[in-house]
Amino acid sequence: MKPKIAFITGASRGIGSAIAEEYARHGYAIAINCKNSGDSLLALSRILAETYHIPCLPLVGDISREDFTIEAFHAIENTFGGIDVLVNNAGISKIGTLTDMSLEEWNQVIQVNLTSLFCCCKQAIPYMLRRQSGAILNVSSVWGNVGASCEVAYSASKGGVNAFTKALAKELAPSHISVNAIACGAIDTQMNQFLAPEERRQLEAEIPAGRFGAPEEVAKLAFSITEAPSYLTGQIIALDGGWQ
Repeated sequence: MKPKIAFITGASRGIGSAIAEEYARHGYAIAINCKNSGDSLLALSRILAETYHIPCLPLVGDISREDFTIEAFHAIENTFGGIDVLVNNAGISKIGTLTDMSLEEWNQVIQVNLTSLFCCCKQAIPYMLRRQSGAILNVSSVWGNVGASCEVAYSASKGGVNAFTKALAKELAPSHISVNAIACGAIDTQMNQFLAPEERRQLEAEIPAGRFGAPEEVAKLAFSITEAPSYLTGQIIALDGGWQ
């Protein structure tokens, strides 16, 4: 049987890398993307292809730019014929007060975290509509639900991701295409490396589970959501150890 195809953005490290490996482990052919860490992405592509004996297509470029996204999906179509699963994971954060943030920094966060969803979904949906099946998963954050002090742009972008998810799910449900999101809590990735040891201990003490989540836990949940019946759609599923 022809393998299913998944496209994971922001896949050179952390959550995205773990998600890519989870799909490869289950026999998916995968396309993976990042903007700045091309060497890491190419290395990951080789490792996944050799370890799991699956085809892996690395795509280095800015997924929040529509022209690059069009090129990326042309490459995916030429290589695989389309996709079954889209995981929108690419994201950045900017820590600081709103008054210290420039308009350029604000626009960059919104562009990477939210506009990239528009660009990728716009290209992926026609493939899924032709097949009357498919799954879109957006990696969001608990801050999109409740907001975070000194992370206004990030919180706003992830709140937008959540609203985007719910609206697009309603649009695509008649075509048997699911759209869901994972609202991540504190996950042990490079994005949280700015925390001092004492700050990390304090944060862990606030989390009922008593620890940060692992990228592999996000990956397992991501895979299970996209493998679920298409009746599971429009959901923002929190993975936060009971924190929020």
